[in-house]
Amino acid sequence: MSTQSRWLHESVAPLSEAARQGARERQKNLTKPPGSLGHLEWLAERFAGWQNLDKPAVDRVQVCVFAADHGVAAQGVSAYPQAVTAQMIANFCAGGAAVSVLAQTCGAELQVINLGCVAEAPAHAQLRDRIQGPGTADFTQGPAMTEAQLHGALAAGREAVSRTDLFIGGEMGIGNTTAASALQAALLDVPAAAVVGPGTGVDSSTLARKSELIARALKLHAAAQPDPLELLRCLGGFEIAGLTGAYIAAAQQGVPSLVDGYISTVAALLAVRLNPGVRDWLLFAHESAEPGHRRMLAALNARPLVSLDLRLGEGSGAALVVPLVRNALALHSRMATFEEAGVSSA
Repeated sequence: MSTQSRWLHESVAPLSEAARQGARERQKNLTKPPGSLGHLEWLAERFAGWQNLDKPAVDRVQVCVFAADHGVAAQGVSAYPQAVTAQMIANFCAGGAAVSVLAQTCGAELQVINLGCVAEAPAHAQLRDRIQGPGTADFTQGPAMTEAQLHGALAAGREAVSRTDLFIGGEMGIGNTTAASALQAALLDVPAAAVVGPGTGVDSSTLARKSELIARALKLHAAAQPDPLELLRCLGGFEIAGLTGAYIAAAQQGVPSLVDGYISTVAALLAVRLNPGVRDWLLFAHESAEPGHRRMLAALNARPLVSLDLRLGEGSGAALVVPLVRNALALHSRMATFEEAGVSSA
């Protein structure tokens, strides 16, 4: 193990089983039939264990969008040109993107991390440059990243996490659905055709090209199996590595992560493969419309909070469900018990 990667395997923060059990007992005594709030009760128990509090709350939310370009985009795998990545970075910072609006409505701190684009992104107070290069290399020709780039992107994710109540990671990068699909196929040992989806809305001929390119890349990088770090280096993107590092660092700092959609879940799967303890600190926001997402959720034994056929990325689906999480915790904390309300229990 290299000194650069040692931090990835350090222990995560402990959960409080006593606080979780206390929350479970409180749920039994609230003025409602036991279990009638369904998964919301489970949410309250999870946050009690994470925060070691009888009545947890999510006041401070951090949304961090990692952005980078992909060399494989030159193969025509996206409906959009690569210049869009840098343009969307500017849009995030200006408040015009979906995740920008949703972060504002839930009072979250939004930060954008530029890990490397083919076009220059304008400076902004919300933008942090951690550029590893002008995008990754084309993984159908060779490894997507050098060792230095991989560890630089992972470290950028680690640096981005602050001590908040909830971390949300987002991503932006033309071609990154192709990279995520390649990683999923490699990590779960399934054929490319089983995981390739429409991404930003490509046609059937482009889908077939994506599948063929991923199959070629899997064959080229077969020697990377089963090492998740080497798979990330050969097939991934800077922003996927940034997300992976962020999920690991958040768990180590005792901050739960609310995982967004398809690409974010690939990063979560990588994080868990690198450090299994991270799984205890992950909450999954939604089930994406991308066909491979359900398979990854099953591999992670994850139950998403909602299913709305979203496939935007950016962290938008996760930011969307923050009010749901807050309402679950408000019900847990503010509802009266049978004794407090003078109501007869069952």
